[in-house]
Amino acid sequence: MRIVAALGAVSVVGLAVAAGGFVKGPVRAEARGQVQAQVSDQALRDPANLKGEQVRPAVGVRDIPANEGATALWQSLVKLRTRASLMMIVAHPDDEDGGMLTYESRGQGAHVAMLTLTRGEGGQNLMSGDFDGALGLVRTQELLAAGRYMGIDQMWGTEVDFGFSKTKEESFDNWGHDRVLYDAVRAVRLYRPLVVTAVFVGGITDGHGQHQVSGEMAQEVFDAAGDPKVFPDQIAAGLQPWSPLKVYGRVPFFSVTEKGMYDYATGKYAPARFYNYVTKEWTTKTPTENVVVPEGEYSPVLGLTYLQFARMGLGQQKTQNGGMGIPAAGEFDVPYTRYGSRVNTGAAASAKDAKEKNFFDGIDVSLVGIATLAPGETSFLKQDLTKIDGLLQQAMTGYSIDAPEKIAPLLRDGLRATDELIVKVEASGLTAREKFDLLHELRVKRVQFNNAIVEALGLSLRAQVAGRAENGPFARFGDGGDTFVTAVPGQTFGVQMRVVNGSAVPVKLKAAVLESSAGATSENTGASTVGKTIVSGQAFEDAFQVKLPADAKMSRPPFTRTDITKSYYDVADPALRNASLPLPALTAWVTVDYDGVDVRLGQQVQTLHRVTGLGTVYEPLVVAPATSVSVSPAAGVVPLTEKTLVVTADVKSNVKGPASGTVKLELPKGWTASPEQAEFSLVKDGDSVAVPFVVTPGKMAETAYTMTAVATYAGKEYREGYKTVGYAGLLPTNLYRPATYQARGADVKIAPGLKVGYLPGTGDEVQESLENLGVHATTLTMGDVTAGKLAGYDVVVLGVRAYAAHPGLAAANGQLLNYAKNGGVLIVQYNSGSFDYGPYPSSLGSNERVVDETAPVKLLMPESPLLSWPNKITQKDFDGWVEERGHGFMGSWDSQYQALLETHDPGQDPQKGGLLVAKTGKGVYVYAAFALYRELPEGVPGAYRLFANLLSLGKASSH
Repeated sequence: MRIVAALGAVSVVGLAVAAGGFVKGPVRAEARGQVQAQVSDQALRDPANLKGEQVRPAVGVRDIPANEGATALWQSLVKLRTRASLMMIVAHPDDEDGGMLTYESRGQGAHVAMLTLTRGEGGQNLMSGDFDGALGLVRTQELLAAGRYMGIDQMWGTEVDFGFSKTKEESFDNWGHDRVLYDAVRAVRLYRPLVVTAVFVGGITDGHGQHQVSGEMAQEVFDAAGDPKVFPDQIAAGLQPWSPLKVYGRVPFFSVTEKGMYDYATGKYAPARFYNYVTKEWTTKTPTENVVVPEGEYSPVLGLTYLQFARMGLGQQKTQNGGMGIPAAGEFDVPYTRYGSRVNTGAAASAKDAKEKNFFDGIDVSLVGIATLAPGETSFLKQDLTKIDGLLQQAMTGYSIDAPEKIAPLLRDGLRATDELIVKVEASGLTAREKFDLLHELRVKRVQFNNAIVEALGLSLRAQVAGRAENGPFARFGDGGDTFVTAVPGQTFGVQMRVVNGSAVPVKLKAAVLESSAGATSENTGASTVGKTIVSGQAFEDAFQVKLPADAKMSRPPFTRTDITKSYYDVADPALRNASLPLPALTAWVTVDYDGVDVRLGQQVQTLHRVTGLGTVYEPLVVAPATSVSVSPAAGVVPLTEKTLVVTADVKSNVKGPASGTVKLELPKGWTASPEQAEFSLVKDGDSVAVPFVVTPGKMAETAYTMTAVATYAGKEYREGYKTVGYAGLLPTNLYRPATYQARGADVKIAPGLKVGYLPGTGDEVQESLENLGVHATTLTMGDVTAGKLAGYDVVVLGVRAYAAHPGLAAANGQLLNYAKNGGVLIVQYNSGSFDYGPYPSSLGSNERVVDETAPVKLLMPESPLLSWPNKITQKDFDGWVEERGHGFMGSWDSQYQALLETHDPGQDPQKGGLLVAKTGKGVYVYAAFALYRELPEGVPGAYRLFANLLSLGKASSH
């Protein structure tokens, strides 16, 4: 939890200005020669294509099977015949009702998007050592992977998940009400859905305060998005107001009982009371089931129920749960309640408790229903739409999974008719608003027609960085030699493009181009592309020479924040607000002429390298600096008695060949470093070196000091670096941060000569942070624990959620307890789930977290060695904490344990299970749920003082 000033309406209006374009416009190389082109006005307003009005390039080499070929074609036909559109608003990745989204998108053909307010930065991580902003990027990629199963488009808010929030008010205090509404309004005005839905309802049955915010926003945006007076800067930037016709929320999971409503965030009941943010009405009745979504319905196209298929997507979101199973087939109905409607369906159907067939009941969602956007037009609109729909009806009748190309002529005629209708609308006398609304719908249909033709003809595009040539008899079985993954400014390299027609229907290659958001130029070095016919599995291959300028734009997230305490992101380019990730560095586009209509294919240019166990790994090309320099962790403490400390600068090269340079530290006044400057020499791309500096502080005080690592290569200074975040099987992302080390002078002492063994958990920087205390912990393996090789350590520390990270640890728990009984100190950091591995019985409670980092802490046994030596712990040591007090507090424990601290959130029962200690044999067992793993990397002095006492416990008796 972090509190910042609420953002008022006036300041929100200033959050976005008229959308700009790329720093450098896309660069296209057509046929032979070099062309520098400007982006169209449409692309400038929506460079991330959030509206869905342009064909999207493929992110990878292959999509999931349901999104390719004849299977995808049938789904495209269903989509083409409906104008149904829907947007769901949620708070975090994995909040979504995936079964509903999949049913609507894949089963009913709706145009479906999801707005996720945060990227889940405050969650847990079972897969890697990425937390905070790094975890947000990982969870972004996870949700994008899940979205490929659900068949949805995705947008994002600028809010940061600051950790578990127990109230809506706390979330709004951190984010500002109007900031959240701004993101929701912009998303709705971009996508223009007929229906808005939410998993949550904006009340305490939602639990998590951030969930409550998402539920409220889904209802508030229903009216706000259509009001031109709300956030007029969005209108000035080219958007138009849009009023969805209906809004729904999922009926709360927790039903009302005689005790009232259950709030799982606090574990308490409250009187039953629900609020409708559209009608501004309170009710004591449980929300009505207006629409029931049959998520358990079987899809013969997918071969699974919609819920099962969605759960395959949820299984891509592994950081929070390690992976999901697939439920058994069968009925699974999910109820939704209607909060607002502009549809006149009669008194009976409009009643609050009226049952509806589906979300779109009463709305003409047929293709011809697009004409309702301009009801006064009678000369051509409805007639042309009826003609297009007739062609689609024929296509559906003639569809054959083993001969999809047979319906390609009908799709061609439909695309041509759609293009002609777009021209008619643009030239018509319709109002500007009518034109805007119609053209959006028609451009979405044009994209769907384009995709359907690609699927019917089996057209495919492969574009990848040129690697070393493979020769020999087995070369034909490969897909090219390994390539570099990262390009650098000033670099020149090749790109190979291959277009294949899988059908017997001939198409002519009209253009093959490269487009760059990094400012690259390119020259076609292959055969002439114009007019070449491709048919019956034939391939066309082309080659390009790409040149990145010296000031090339890096592939970095367009959203940034200055530090962990900031609860929202800044977005430098307003046009990229709501975007998932940075624009691709390099995209290949091919246009083919299919009997007079243009069909477009795109793919982000790929790199490839081989990884044992995964095989060939394909990743989109990224642009990064030639030299990356970082200091990790980014913060820590310096004991006031410290004479020297070691600060290590990590230098990584992306240069394609040898790279030599220097690195130094910029220090506070009066501080010195040895050496003053060090040389580095790296042999090849991807090599890195750790350069240690022995720093001698000047006179120390309990204040903050900043040190900056500066690397110099080829006459240019580098003061930042990046970390590639993610895990095997997930697309990686680069997280940038300044190469600074924030050191805080701290009055902290620790027992000398400690030998510490550390078994890493699910990812934390605790072991690395111990270096601040002069403790050089040894990394333990499961083999060490299983074999009982622990006797040489004064202290053994288990990392965060170690029992989840190491499935064999529970079975080896006896070795840990024996170590403690024989005189060792065993420190177990927080765990979750069914945890009972201590020497005496204990269990986690239902309210095992304290999320307010400013919550008062009471010292229950201040004279305990854990709180008195070698540092006298006081309430002051709990000042300046970030995000939370702790996670995984014990709910009950045996009397052999002593509870040393007590804390609680406002309105929460006192929590005493955050720091428990028990004697066992000759040693000690400690359970520490206070969030040391969050505080130590942020340089919180009190957390270091407390942990120093835990580590020193084995030697406390002699003092």
